[in-house]
Amino acid sequence: MKTNENTLSIFALGGINEIGKNMYVIQYEDDILVIDCGSKFPDESLMGIDLIIQDISYLKENQEKIRAIIVTHGHEDHIGGIPYLLKQINMPIYASRLTLGLIELRLKEHGLLRNTELQMVTGDSKLDFGTMQVEFFKTHHSIPDCLGIVFQTPQGAIVHTGDFKFDFTPVNDDNADIHKMAEIGRKGVLLLLSESTNAERPGFNPSEQLIGEHIVDAFQKARRKIFISTFASNVSRVQQIVDAAEKTNRKLALLGRSMVNVVKVASELGYLTVPEGMLIEKHEINRMDPERVAILCTGSQGEPMAALSRLSSSNFRQVEVLHDDTVIFASSPIPGNEKSVSRIIDNLYLLGANVIYGSGSETGMHVSGHACQEELKLMLTLMKPKYFIPVHGEYRMLHHHKLLAESVGVESENIFVINNGDVVDLTDKVARQTRSIQAGHIFVDGLGIGDVGNMVLRDRKLLSEEGMLVIVLKVGKSDGQLIADPDTISRGFVYSRDAEELMSEINDLVIKTVATLEKANGNRQNIIRQSIKKEVDKFLYARTKRRPMILPIIIEM
Repeated sequence: MKTNENTLSIFALGGINEIGKNMYVIQYEDDILVIDCGSKFPDESLMGIDLIIQDISYLKENQEKIRAIIVTHGHEDHIGGIPYLLKQINMPIYASRLTLGLIELRLKEHGLLRNTELQMVTGDSKLDFGTMQVEFFKTHHSIPDCLGIVFQTPQGAIVHTGDFKFDFTPVNDDNADIHKMAEIGRKGVLLLLSESTNAERPGFNPSEQLIGEHIVDAFQKARRKIFISTFASNVSRVQQIVDAAEKTNRKLALLGRSMVNVVKVASELGYLTVPEGMLIEKHEINRMDPERVAILCTGSQGEPMAALSRLSSSNFRQVEVLHDDTVIFASSPIPGNEKSVSRIIDNLYLLGANVIYGSGSETGMHVSGHACQEELKLMLTLMKPKYFIPVHGEYRMLHHHKLLAESVGVESENIFVINNGDVVDLTDKVARQTRSIQAGHIFVDGLGIGDVGNMVLRDRKLLSEEGMLVIVLKVGKSDGQLIADPDTISRGFVYSRDAEELMSEINDLVIKTVATLEKANGNRQNIIRQSIKKEVDKFLYARTKRRPMILPIIIEM
């Protein structure tokens, strides 16, 4: 991507038209600043994929221009991709105290901490990156230490809100700096990037304090063990759970590596207060009266390997959900996770548990950390931007945010609803969107990064839907002729013992196909494989209306 001199360019490599893997880029001449680098969990269609991160081809091509990555807060969809980015491009990281603590955890896991420059910032920090200066303002979200960012550029002020909501009675006195937001708007904002997750929801979010009251009430009414699940990074919610356990004289066990890690970091940095002697190990749970135990666990989004999912299927060593235990979901499903969460809730009911879930101000156990419509309008009114880009949301959310911006006075032609990779250029303080760069998904599967593409996923989908048929042929090394009957193995297609006649017909067809090729002097291995696949596929579809993956294996003897 070539930029004109004195042109400021803004684009996203993730976080637009999707929930997750946020990454935004601001470039002026030879200076590039990156905002956030998150990851995204796969849905059920991406079989075997562990994580989704950004395609950073553009950043790799221009890595000598990158000055830093600036992180708004410590949620996975904003920091989860940082280790994978740093393995390819080393750059300094600027973030708040708690956010840096959570980033350090990720870097330790990947062996990157020693070689990474980490710089702490606050709402009062000011940074100079040559052609751009950066300032911050405190925001409120479902994790402490969140920051909005102001980029002072030769074109004007560019503001990125990060994730936020307005809670005027927050827990832990984690107040947003509304006065500073108003001052930034008074000085003039050329372009605003603001999150859109709850742009469809009217009104204001209820206060987080209501949830603490509901949790205490549920703890007091519970008869046996309590299992409660929330986002590990929702430190204020974790504090409310700790407080409820203390008020009801229960010990607290932590299940799930991310929960253990976040509680450790937040406690060490002073963001979480846990009474001495409250925490117990999982092997101590069954030794205590069930009325004196609470278990805080991961898995509120239905992740198959997380603690709550394994508990719901009675697949967690040393800990069981028993009849009359209480299970509380102190969260709501992220869009796309509803089916997985519903499946866990069903399984918990089958185990005889009392399950409490749902949002709302009356009895709900969760309020969103993202701004609803009136809060989004408040941010727009405070900032008074000339241009506006709604970010962090699926298309319908971006569209509703556009309508909200129009309702508070932003001109329709000054609002850009874009896709990842679309570039908004600002020249002479005039914004245009006329070009795009490469952007997309990179899949992480085990230790492999980017080595699983559409072809592999298509094969996995085929295997899961139709199964596989392996046909093993032993042929002579000199003449290529069959020296034994084929051995046909079915996996996920039909159970061989119940389909002996079908297996016999397949073997006869393979023998016939190979014999035909011999007469035609076509006994080379690649020709044999292709011919067997074609003939067996045609035969099986006619007989079963199924198309398993067919894998001929030829062994020369």
